[in-house]
Amino acid sequence: MAGNLGYAVELLLVEEQLAALERSAERLQAMNDDAPNAEIDIRLNEIINRAAPLERRRQEILANIEASSSVTIATLESEPALTPLQVKVEANRQRQKIRQQAAAELRKDIQPELDFLAVIDKEDKEHKDAAAVQKSERERSKLLPARYTNRDFFVADIFGYSLKDDAATMEAPVFSLKTQKDFSVWEWTSKDSSRHIEVSPSVKYGRATMHDKSVLIFVTSQMTEALNRKRPDAQNRAVRFTVHNYLVATNKPTGGVEYERLEMTLDRLKGTTIKTTIRTGDKRVKEAFGIIDSWTIVERSPDDERMIAVEVVLSKWLYNAIQAHEVLTLHPDYFRLRKPLERRLYELARKHCGAQASWKIGLDLLREKCGAQSHIRAFKSQIQSIAKANTLPEYSMTYSHNTDQVTFYAKGANGLVTAITMSKSTLIR
Repeated sequence: MAGNLGYAVELLLVEEQLAALERSAERLQAMNDDAPNAEIDIRLNEIINRAAPLERRRQEILANIEASSSVTIATLESEPALTPLQVKVEANRQRQKIRQQAAAELRKDIQPELDFLAVIDKEDKEHKDAAAVQKSERERSKLLPARYTNRDFFVADIFGYSLKDDAATMEAPVFSLKTQKDFSVWEWTSKDSSRHIEVSPSVKYGRATMHDKSVLIFVTSQMTEALNRKRPDAQNRAVRFTVHNYLVATNKPTGGVEYERLEMTLDRLKGTTIKTTIRTGDKRVKEAFGIIDSWTIVERSPDDERMIAVEVVLSKWLYNAIQAHEVLTLHPDYFRLRKPLERRLYELARKHCGAQASWKIGLDLLREKCGAQSHIRAFKSQIQSIAKANTLPEYSMTYSHNTDQVTFYAKGANGLVTAITMSKSTLIR
């Protein structure tokens, strides 16, 4: 009885080992069918070699059990020394002990196969993950890829933006009020002589005019809006735009003569030089630069050689002002003003009056800030004429003979109240 019990337990363990090896072989064979691998073939042969002696031992155990079939559990139960319950308990205890030992030996024997299968599973998972990433990348996007995000120039192609002007040229009369060639030099020195500005004209084309400034306002407006929209190309000093868009945006005719005028405008902007002198301590630093560094025609019409697209490289001075948002918003009717002096007066009113109710300035100082070269009497007549016409957007203007001052009022309730109050106080005096 004891012999048959031992054979039965050993047979169970051998069959468990054979079943485990068979499952490993089936998995390796399936993997080899999908992707033939020499290392898998080696592992399969090792499993076959391990299974062969186990199968021989299994056959031997079956033969031994059959040979000793005459010994039955009844014979063991007939022995007076052990009761049937004791026989069963002892048989289960021996069987559990042998199973634990055999399981430990089996785990030790097949551990290399388990490790190999773990590595294969990891590689298979990585392969599937990579395939999934490639598949997602190949899927067609709803939008085309952004192919040219790192352009070395800014394209001024925005619609629906506010007009912007840089604060520096709104304060200083860099641009000439004349409509003909102006070869005069404008200079300004601070009271403590620490700063000096000099604007010199081009020897051939003269000084840039107030109407030439339309190019800078157009570019400044476009670049400021692009910065607000966080467009990466707005970080470039080179700006490209179509001439037609520029003419429409600045309220100019689109006839052929305007294309020729734009070329002359660019020549004056390139040729006009601004020289600054700043004293810091014992050092005096001088710097000279053009309003724009350069300009290029990037496309011409095949029919009449008219420029279609232009590239303008801004000076560092203007570019830095735009990047720092040192700009002010202009009224859309700015480009409807005919006279250069009207545009200059509006700039000064926008710069100094802003959202306030009023701003007052003496006639002589106003003439200096405008950069007017006419006699003071002629300038006074021009101021009175513009004040009477009331053409400035957002602001009204009056001239007082008693104080020889010009007052700008914001159009609207606040400006009207201020104007009435000041008129009453003048009458009382």
